[in-house]
Amino acid sequence: MPLFTTKFQEKVGLPPGTLIHVGEKRPENCKITVIAYDENSFEEKEIKSIEESFPYRDRPGITWINIDGVHQTGIIEAVGAQFGIHSLVLEDIVNTTHRPKMEDLEDYLFVVLKMLYYAGNGNDITAEQVSLIIGPDFVISFQEKEGDTFDPIRKRIRNNSGRIRKKGADYLAYSLMDTIVDNYFVILEKIGEKIEEIEEEELLENPSRETVHVIHSLKREMIRLRRSVWPLREVTGVLERGESKLIHKSTRIYLRDIYDHTIQVIDTIENSRDMLSGLLDIYLSSMSNRMNNVMKVLTLIATIFMPLTFIAGIYGMNFANMPELQWRYGYPAVLIAMLVSGLSMVIYFKAKKWL
Repeated sequence: MPLFTTKFQEKVGLPPGTLIHVGEKRPENCKITVIAYDENSFEEKEIKSIEESFPYRDRPGITWINIDGVHQTGIIEAVGAQFGIHSLVLEDIVNTTHRPKMEDLEDYLFVVLKMLYYAGNGNDITAEQVSLIIGPDFVISFQEKEGDTFDPIRKRIRNNSGRIRKKGADYLAYSLMDTIVDNYFVILEKIGEKIEEIEEEELLENPSRETVHVIHSLKREMIRLRRSVWPLREVTGVLERGESKLIHKSTRIYLRDIYDHTIQVIDTIENSRDMLSGLLDIYLSSMSNRMNNVMKVLTLIATIFMPLTFIAGIYGMNFANMPELQWRYGYPAVLIAMLVSGLSMVIYFKAKKWL
């Protein structure tokens, strides 16, 4: 949070369109890859400078330029100058705190999405902003860092499988968006497995303080997912129903499929949030019942010992004329009386099913 605040303070008073990176600072250089293809040919290469990608714009076929890293604003500015991208759009690209959105600027479409996937140990959700510039025969994707969910798309292009190399840039953009949305289901499936594990193995059998921490962590993940997916419904809806000349009629049916998937993801998120809230209620009830059982046992023990304490208190008084003090069987008689009293109360509690 301090990083974002500092960056926004740096932008105060600057002209609109000034490129200042807002997001996590990264030491590595941007990685730029170019994939150019049509139905009969294919070329893929990693380039050293963004200028090497410029000749591909005038080549026939479809060009996909992928830039991993938006912290080097000079590269983003050079791309904008070459492809005629508005400075305000470039400013949004380097600001990685945007919610998903879509803007139609006639010559190109600008789409912002949130890509979520499991990284590292497979337990932490990694979120990053993906920006797409969709032109008539090119797609430029901007990512915060290297590593994404687009490998199946690259594989389909390399192997010329499916219809991707027979379609235009709008279909390529659809494929990238579809991969991001499909990966939401992977995350929701893992979260669902965690919820079931908590409910079956921990919450009912052995709830602990760690359990409630896991539940709160999952609730935070669901909130992050909801923020990423909820605006996407509007984005896909506008793309599918819009009148942009860059989206062909044959592609709109696929965008409608993304819209349906988005609705399904949103419903799943809401159901999972309700389940987590229910688990939290169950946890609190379980802990309350456990506390009640503990208090019940302690109360019964205290109740059993009350008459014993009373008897011991009487014979602990130092009066000289207590007749039982001189009786030969006084001591064992008192012990027997205490034992009978305690056992009688235990039998009574069991008969009442209090014990």
